[in-house]
Amino acid sequence: QEQLVESGGGSVQAGGSLRVSCVKSGRAFSYAMGWFRQAPGKEREFVAAITWSAGTKYYADSVEGRFTISRNSAKSTVYLQMDSLKPEDTAVYYCASTILISDFGLPLTYRDWGQGTQVTVSS
Repeated sequence: QEQLVESGGGSVQAGGSLRVSCVKSGRAFSYAMGWFRQAPGKEREFVAAITWSAGTKYYADSVEGRFTISRNSAKSTVYLQMDSLKPEDTAVYYCASTILISDFGLPLTYRDWGQGTQVTVSS
């Protein structure tokens, strides 16, 4: 099992930017990494995903064009650059790791999860 540690959350005004990071430790194989978020009273929702090898990226419609996922394989780190933030982006953001090669938008696809980092966007 891997350990995933997120960092970089915080508070920002609408229109601002934040970058959250996720460091993966351990030797377990990982095919892809995903970012999810969960707001109070809502279900956990997919934000973005990236494969380690090819760097293929996937985005939720709600963040396409505003968020950018990237990875640094040498550092076992995945980043989520969030620009043009909106109040509705407020949530706890989680990174997750999967050995599966499809269905990256589904939480059940992922085996290991980080503890989450809070992102708050004020209007």
